[in-house]
Amino acid sequence: MKKTDRTSLIILPVLIIVALVFALAGSQASSTLGGMPVFGLLVGLAILIQWLAFIPAYRQQTEKFYDITGSITYLLVVTLAIAFSSGIDARASLLWALVVIWAVRLGSFLFRRIQKAGRDDRFDEIKPSFFRFLNAWTIQGLWVTFTLSAALVAITTTARKELDIFALIGFLVWAFGFGLEVIADTQKSRFNADPANKGKFIRTGLWSRSRHPNYFGEIVLWIGVTIIALPLLQGWQWVALISPVFVTLLLTRISGVPLLEKKADQKWGGQAEYQAYKKATPVLIPKL
Repeated sequence: MKKTDRTSLIILPVLIIVALVFALAGSQASSTLGGMPVFGLLVGLAILIQWLAFIPAYRQQTEKFYDITGSITYLLVVTLAIAFSSGIDARASLLWALVVIWAVRLGSFLFRRIQKAGRDDRFDEIKPSFFRFLNAWTIQGLWVTFTLSAALVAITTTARKELDIFALIGFLVWAFGFGLEVIADTQKSRFNADPANKGKFIRTGLWSRSRHPNYFGEIVLWIGVTIIALPLLQGWQWVALISPVFVTLLLTRISGVPLLEKKADQKWGGQAEYQAYKKATPVLIPKL
């Protein structure tokens, strides 16, 4: 067994333990189903879906339905949270709607992108390894759980509060972030679709204000979701604050900005125009 495979074999139970601990923490004051906390059951379901999808993905050595599986998991988990939780109110319904709108939009966008590209080079090295590829799917289950945690806690909790200033502010923050992400993705898709831009980098529209405006929008919208959920958090449920923190760390330190910046530097690093663009344009937060 290769060293990377041995390491991956060790990482897998660690990921499972993290999921179990998180499920227990978020299950405080959770609605129950058959005597089991709904929050905990949905964390387990998020992981299980990834493992089931991993089987055909590994056999076919493909990552084409990795992103769409993540989006479907969001939709299924948040909808089942609504279905099996007690006393669903306007706040819970609002959170459900915001997550569904985001998941449908992003999932369809990513699915179209991978179908057009044919592959995702992030998976080239890990697909042949059973445990490395399985870990990637398991991590996606944790990604769904951590990102969705604030909304999931607020929907599944037995505590309820009417819509208030937190709900209003949170919705406005979400709408701002969602709008930024949609506009940025649309601008980049249109830029890349124009044959005249082949081999060029985008520096127009929102991309003239930030090198990654879509990621900034993504972070902001999950902050909005967390603000809506804040009045309901209690005790160990405060672990749900990991939602915007996790999204921020993921996009700025792990799989988002670092990977794209590296690829961009390799592709355009020798161009004076690109260097000038990097120097004048913030990495994440758009300049006014």
